[in-house]
Amino acid sequence: MATLTVWKFPDASGADRAQATLGQLQEQELITIHDAAQVSWEVGAKKPKTKQLNNLTGSGALGGAFWGLLFGLIFFVPLLGLAVGAAMGALTGSMSDVGIDDDFIKSVRDQVTPGSSALFVLSSNAVMDKVHDAFKGEHAELIQTNLDNEQETKLREVFAE
Repeated sequence: MATLTVWKFPDASGADRAQATLGQLQEQELITIHDAAQVSWEVGAKKPKTKQLNNLTGSGALGGAFWGLLFGLIFFVPLLGLAVGAAMGALTGSMSDVGIDDDFIKSVRDQVTPGSSALFVLSSNAVMDKVHDAFKGEHAELIQTNLDNEQETKLREVFAE
């Protein structure tokens, strides 16, 4: 079973620092990373900077389409007009079919704000106590949603490139 985790950091560079930690955890086989992306939101910026972390992922990565849609739903909906908002509502509904529901999207939207950053990771086989310990001192907050095998399969099918 895969888990989509979001590690939120209280500053715009926290996710950069955590990326190295995540790489070390994977090298130690304490987590299997299927895909990852990062969001950094500088104070005063209108929107966050996003990037997919291809250096952490293998051939099973979901790709930019998944991250683009997810980040669009999370960070750009308040800036869109009503007609586009309705279309985004339909997309949000389809994301809930793959385990990413409105509560998850709202939680991330409310917590990842200007002056913060976040590391988004689709992973499995995590040794949670070791992963948690590795992030001590980073002041990271964990937001997560578990995907059952069926939801993970649907997610991979929808975003296969």
